[in-house]
Amino acid sequence: MLDATLAALADPTRRAILSRLAQGDARVTDVAKPFAISLNSVSKHVRMLERAKLVRRRIEGREHILSLNPQPLDEAGDWIAAQRKLWAWRLAELEKVLTDG
Repeated sequence: MLDATLAALADPTRRAILSRLAQGDARVTDVAKPFAISLNSVSKHVRMLERAKLVRRRIEGREHILSLNPQPLDEAGDWIAAQRKLWAWRLAELEKVLTDG
């Protein structure tokens, strides 16, 4: 799932969609408004976010309502934090070797 999350976050349009949904649920058409691309293109971005489980869709009548699912972001953040800790330790150990040697 981490791969799908990171792939989804790699695109600035998808990150902008997530930023919008962080403010609250929205219809697909409302999410698409600020972008200078077609509704079909925005829908493709939304589908990728759905595959990564970053976005949930519910249907109310004819409206498709999107909402943010922060859990994959939390999991990616945890992985990044663990990597940062590991590399900080490794670099500190290297610095010790270089300064003591």
